[in-house]
Amino acid sequence: MKLIGQPKLIGFNIMNLQTLFCPNYACPARGQVNQGNIHAHSQQEKRCRCDVCGKTFSVTKETLFYRLRTDPIIVMQVITLLAYGCPPEAVVAAYGFDRRTVSNWWQRAGAQCEAFHEHHVASAALDLQQVQADEIKVKAWGRSLWMGLCIMVATRLWLGGVVSPRRDKQMIGSLVACIRQMALCRPLLIAVDGLPHYVKALQRAFRSPVHEGKRARPRLVAWPNIYIGRVIKRKTDGVFTIDRQWVGGCCQQALALIHLSQKVTGVLNTAYIERLNATFRQRLAWLTRRSRVLAHQTSTLTTGMFVVGCFYNFCDPHKSLRLRIAFGSHDQRWIQRTPALAAGLTDHIWSHEELLSARIPPPLWRPPTRRGRRSKELQALVDRWC
Repeated sequence: MKLIGQPKLIGFNIMNLQTLFCPNYACPARGQVNQGNIHAHSQQEKRCRCDVCGKTFSVTKETLFYRLRTDPIIVMQVITLLAYGCPPEAVVAAYGFDRRTVSNWWQRAGAQCEAFHEHHVASAALDLQQVQADEIKVKAWGRSLWMGLCIMVATRLWLGGVVSPRRDKQMIGSLVACIRQMALCRPLLIAVDGLPHYVKALQRAFRSPVHEGKRARPRLVAWPNIYIGRVIKRKTDGVFTIDRQWVGGCCQQALALIHLSQKVTGVLNTAYIERLNATFRQRLAWLTRRSRVLAHQTSTLTTGMFVVGCFYNFCDPHKSLRLRIAFGSHDQRWIQRTPALAAGLTDHIWSHEELLSARIPPPLWRPPTRRGRRSKELQALVDRWC
């Protein structure tokens, strides 16, 4: 299902009841929109009321602007500047806010974008065709951290990432789990570097249980048509060499996936994930080479990864994804597309206001499990909301 955007809610001057839902976890109508149960309670205080549970809530509930006294426009501007490479010290000097206040806004934006990514991107099932994964070494305060990223080559969609203090098999396993969570059982090429942990992690992840009617644990069967390509780069005595290796599978079928996803005939490479790494290095001040801005905590990098990743997927048009439409023999127009738009996850290019003010619905209500027959009141709620 395509993700349809919400109207711009910076300032929250308009109460669009069709896009609001009850955030009360005890309410049977929680997380459901456009059901006729939400009504305006106070236009001045921007509060609404749910007819099912009778509770009132603010329109900024479930957003990063909830209970903030600063103007949401200023908060959005600060987050946008940080997401496009502005150092935190420059933001503090320009706006006059305390460093802890800016850090609090940044953490709120990271939690918002992480929930947005998990709800709209990580839960999608896609025919990935070709995926590339790589790691970035980050210099932190008194130590080094690692950030792993993966990208869908055909749509340039950022699939997810993980931040870890060590580049070990646990980090690679978490990164591979992001790919496995979104992948359909289709022919898939995964291009990685020479790190040996990738091969075993991919072979273990892309298996499905086969139930044979026995009480024992089901047998795990590997997915067919999973191709693993390794691009090993070495520099010896000033000579740079690239060694391309295939781990299982047919080389010709893997090359066909490269042609299908890249639209050109090429060789095994990791160029697309390296370009994504460059984007993250450009937009996060903590990832810039030879930078004096160092991250103190792992959560700071995780926050930046999700904020930049969501902006990249939904807000920033990608030049290689644009479509050309010809008008006559001499005139032409270009249709700009984002990675999320090219992957079919949305129907338009999102603005920063829409992304930062988007509400993530809680899980739908489920009736309590009790022995015996349900009461008439409980059965009526089940028939209405389940």
